[in-house]
Amino acid sequence: MKVLHINSNYFLTTLHQTMTEHLGDLGVENSVYVATYDKNRSVIDLNENVCVSECFNKWDRVLFDRKQAKIISDIRRQFRVKDFDCIHAYTLFTDGNTAMNLSKRYGKPYVVAVRGTDIDTFFRVAVYLRSRGVEIMLNASRVFFLSEVSLEKVLHKYVPAKYRRQIRAKSMIVPNGIDDFWHENRYLRHSDIGPTTRELSLVYAGRIDKNKNIPAVQKAMEILRAQYYDTRLTVIGRIDDKAEAAAVRSDPYTKCYKAVEKERLINVYRKSDIFVMPSHSETFGLVYAEAMSQGLPVIYTKGQGFDGQFKEGTAGFAVDDNDPADIAEKIKLVCRSYPQISANCTKLCSRFTWDDIVKQYKSVYESIV
Repeated sequence: MKVLHINSNYFLTTLHQTMTEHLGDLGVENSVYVATYDKNRSVIDLNENVCVSECFNKWDRVLFDRKQAKIISDIRRQFRVKDFDCIHAYTLFTDGNTAMNLSKRYGKPYVVAVRGTDIDTFFRVAVYLRSRGVEIMLNASRVFFLSEVSLEKVLHKYVPAKYRRQIRAKSMIVPNGIDDFWHENRYLRHSDIGPTTRELSLVYAGRIDKNKNIPAVQKAMEILRAQYYDTRLTVIGRIDDKAEAAAVRSDPYTKCYKAVEKERLINVYRKSDIFVMPSHSETFGLVYAEAMSQGLPVIYTKGQGFDGQFKEGTAGFAVDDNDPADIAEKIKLVCRSYPQISANCTKLCSRFTWDDIVKQYKSVYESIV
């Protein structure tokens, strides 16, 4: 089984390299193509099966079809596409359009994933490309979504009614996996947190920018303190917005630290009570699943990537990202059922095991070839 992976974001995270390595363990022969305007953006050491090609310039991104023509022409030079069994595209528009073109030219089936950027940028803003996105899904053998919420949003906001049943029938919900480290070090906590608890340690880990909405958590803490909860927040992450970081640091009940490796982060999680990240926009949010592995109930955003992964109240609660009062109330709800929710988190994080996830992908590859 030979699979050509078209992934424009491959080298910006360890996520997809981990996935292809696990696929390789199942006997799948993977070749990865990454189109970019700057190879130096890579944050990982690339394996030998990865081809990174500077085949367009920064300004080509403004003209979708111009950029696509350069990518398609380049990938045909780099690979003998006819030698592959199928193609896996990791975004609907940028990668999926390339895959659809190659599929029509070489008769190879393709699968495509729909991600946050596809929904919040291309579908929402690039109105002229909406029909293209629908066309890519219609021609794909399978369409992957990270959550049921994302699937429903795309179907009912951007897909014409006459195509909804057809696209739904070929759609699958497949979440991202988390590093094996978190599964190998799962933590079942024995906590005395309950309805009368008045001391709470909240934690956030990730980029520090406006999208992550940390000030809303701090406003929720003000509400909780007015109700006699001694609530503290630990923020760990890379600063992407200095003004936002300064605002976050100004809160006397918040401690901020630079990003740390997972071997140190795990200890912070084990000393905390609840993971809170009410992002305005979130494709999936691997940090929720990582926090769950340490028995941390999670507070996530209603209608965004992690919402719908579990029944409400099972691993935590969804919140209105613009309503600190709602965030405060959901934190209190966690406290009322803390021992059960915490135990659920440690158990349910197995949903995000790469070994199980890649078996789903391999099964799909085999079914469409």
